[in-house]
Amino acid sequence: MTMSPEITPEERAALDKALLDALNPLASALRSRATGLPEHRMWDADPVEVTLSVLATWKVLDARVKHLTATAAGTAGAYGASYEQLGAAWGITRQGARKKWPDAMGGRPTAPPVTLELFGGRAELTQDRTSGTWTWQARSADGTQGPTTPTPPHPTKEEAAAYAGAFLREHTSQD
Repeated sequence: MTMSPEITPEERAALDKALLDALNPLASALRSRATGLPEHRMWDADPVEVTLSVLATWKVLDARVKHLTATAAGTAGAYGASYEQLGAAWGITRQGARKKWPDAMGGRPTAPPVTLELFGGRAELTQDRTSGTWTWQARSADGTQGPTTPTPPHPTKEEAAAYAGAFLREHTSQD
């Protein structure tokens, strides 16, 4: 891909409709919460107030689009795309892409940490951003911190969970 894609007037109209359809329920919910008015009256106000509510809702949508855009850039970077390629896809320079998404080349996307509570203890599984492998840390019911010896990273979350679970089972409280 060397340049930002263009859309047809028909595609633009369909996109505008889809965005407005998505925005309206959110705008209604935000407006209702802000005014405390019942749903059938929440738009009964000065037109300036109403349109400012819609503008504020577009700001919320804009922030989500920026977040999702950064996620897409980071995912592309994790799969090996360069800042030059990211810039070309967005219609900006390599330097512009680096400025817009400074963390895009930080490695593969990671899953959020996973917490396991088993046998009266607790373990947290984390994914390494660079390799994608999983490690675990735990405090068992008897107070033992683990792993007690260095372990190699695990290729999957499930394997890390199995090792953490075995550790927690092994160190249950001896009341």
